Amino acid sequence: MPCLLFTVEFLDGRYHGLEPDGRPEWPPSPARLFQALMASAARGAALAAEDKNALAWLERLDPPCIAAPPRHKGQAFGHFMPNNDLDTKGGDPARVSEIRSATKRFHPQIFDREMPFLYLWSFDNGREYAERMDEIGLRLFQLGRGVDMAWAVADILDGKEANNRLAAYPGAIYRPTRNSGGRQLACPVPGSLMSLIDRYEGGRARFKPIIEAAPTNKKDPTRTKVIGHTFDKPPKPRFRKVFYDSLPVRLLYELRDIAKNAGFLVWPLEEVVRLVEIVRNDAAERMKKAFPDEVAKIEQVFGLCRGAIEADKARRVRIIPLPSIGHAHADRGIRRLFVEIPPDCPLAARDIEWAFSVTGAIDNESGEINWMLTSAEEQNMLGHYGIGGPEEDARIGFRIWRTVTPMALPIPHSQGRKKGSERAEIEHNAATGVVRALRHAGIPTKPASIRVQRKPFDTKGMRAEKFAPGTRFSSARLWHVEITFPAPVSGPLLAGDGRYLGLGLLRPIKHVEGVHAFAIADGLAHHTDSQSISRALRRAVMKRVQDRIGQRASVPTFFTGHEANGSTARRGGRSHLAFVHDAPRQRLLIFAPHLLEGRQPSQTERHHLALLEVALAGLRELRSGPAGLLKLEPSAIIEDDDPLFAHAKSWATQTDYRPTRYSKNTTLEQAIIADICLELRRRGVQIPASIKNIRVTCGPRGGLNAKLGLLFSTAVRGPLLLGKDSNFGGGLFVGSR
Repeated sequence: MPCLLFTVEFLDGRYHGLEPDGRPEWPPSPARLFQALMASAARGAALAAEDKNALAWLERLDPPCIAAPPRHKGQAFGHFMPNNDLDTKGGDPARVSEIRSATKRFHPQIFDREMPFLYLWSFDNGREYAERMDEIGLRLFQLGRGVDMAWAVADILDGKEANNRLAAYPGAIYRPTRNSGGRQLACPVPGSLMSLIDRYEGGRARFKPIIEAAPTNKKDPTRTKVIGHTFDKPPKPRFRKVFYDSLPVRLLYELRDIAKNAGFLVWPLEEVVRLVEIVRNDAAERMKKAFPDEVAKIEQVFGLCRGAIEADKARRVRIIPLPSIGHAHADRGIRRLFVEIPPDCPLAARDIEWAFSVTGAIDNESGEINWMLTSAEEQNMLGHYGIGGPEEDARIGFRIWRTVTPMALPIPHSQGRKKGSERAEIEHNAATGVVRALRHAGIPTKPASIRVQRKPFDTKGMRAEKFAPGTRFSSARLWHVEITFPAPVSGPLLAGDGRYLGLGLLRPIKHVEGVHAFAIADGLAHHTDSQSISRALRRAVMKRVQDRIGQRASVPTFFTGHEANGSTARRGGRSHLAFVHDAPRQRLLIFAPHLLEGRQPSQTERHHLALLEVALAGLRELRSGPAGLLKLEPSAIIEDDDPLFAHAKSWATQTDYRPTRYSKNTTLEQAIIADICLELRRRGVQIPASIKNIRVTCGPRGGLNAKLGLLFSTAVRGPLLLGKDSNFGGGLFVGSR
């Protein structure tokens, strides 16, 4: 497929273009280039028919690929100009300096002017228009603001040569993507050309005179008097936002022990900083010897120079040791090293890859290589850190993250034993430090909740202070952190002052979808009835849903459990929410019906779940009558930690099981067994190999309550919520791993 390639060069290595919201634009958007081409093609107010047709052809093409040089943000500054308010100074031009204000803001993006920008459009037909665009490109004189002087050359290439140009480009490549990640850039669409013409004409006629209604000259009534002017804003241009993604270059290496037949070298987890320093320094020295003229850039990229600013850190190579995780019995030893080269790195990625591929540890006495890095072919384990992978979650992201190596926070931890109030204040300060660390790491999403502690979250992990020896970080600054984001975040995720030394590495925690959890922080009275709390939660949910859909609308059965005529919902399977007070863990749970039946939600259920998500936002109190005024905090369900969602063979009742119906012509135990087997079959769960420890009690009206245990031949995944009153927390089972 033929391609149209625009090569744009700037007079200075600075670009001052801004987004409509005032943020710096990078790279210069295709819409910006389209406007510059139109301005260069026009001759005053006239636009030749050939040029107009060529621009109309260009706006119909798909968004282009963009190649841009590495850049860093310059210092923002303002230009002081008169604000057209001289009347307040008596109209004296000598006092114009008194009304100057910084109305023009500039925030330049600084780059290497020797490296051009590339814009690559693909097309099927219209070669004559592409040739005309070549002529228009030669007239281009600026791109961005008036100070951004530039020129362009257009070439028509075949697809293979165009791909070779992009592959050989030393900077970052931005490609349009259908995903909602990356950065948004304005692109021309059909109608953009006419919208720019209309904007130009509107700008020419934006000042309109106001004519006095009655004639002022009796001798010549046709003469009129202008008594003022009106100002009309010209119409906005028509463009569309397209997501562009420029992924960093990612390399995965294995630590191989030369002395043991090239087997894995297992590096101790607590010495993660020393490993990064060894590998970083060795790779940097090799780069310096190979490129002696680039020593300053090499030290900047590898973080060896002092006084680095935030703009420099964004261009730094990240060396991330990856401890072995993914299984409860994994030893957390470091066997792999992940290297991430940012798109704006001033050094060529292939040169950095070469430096790491020959890196190894040399014995100072014998001169032999003890271990070295080798390129890894198997990359499935990257999914454990939320990096790519075939799973949908790994591509979209995760909401809950936990540290594998502790985070170095700017808030020190006081030594010695502390009172409860002092510990709470220290942990609050540490949580504040986590928010700052995330902002410094370039993670814009503000966390919904933060949990900090000194001990690890995993049984094979290590306490935070164990990582301090041999580093510049005191043990008082190291914390293990759990972060819950309001929206999914993709990996790799590192934060804190030691993020370039392997500290602050987080792994995602897969939480259960289809359930909403609230921790009861305060207000719960003693000896309360769990089902009364569950019913209060149901009433609160229905009220919040009603407020969302309107007072005249009928609340769906999904939320109420009742049909439109008020009768109990009876549709074979579960069709409505279940509300549970989990007393041992002091929380409230709302289960979606598809989760309890082990199936995927229907389209209607997805719509109801989205409404439920919105309705529950801001739920922080629950009035539950005698149970008290409950203070609630949103929580998350984590499969690995929660016994209600275990993957286990053995299950036991937490709340009494009440049969839906039972035969009066058999023993109570046999009646319970028959009913629970029927209930499991209805839910699509396998029949247990045995039902044991059955203890049945009879109520005053003949109802049965049972405590029992289920033992399955193969592991069953929770939750298990069974029986007549399961909608309000009855028949809740706990798994034993």
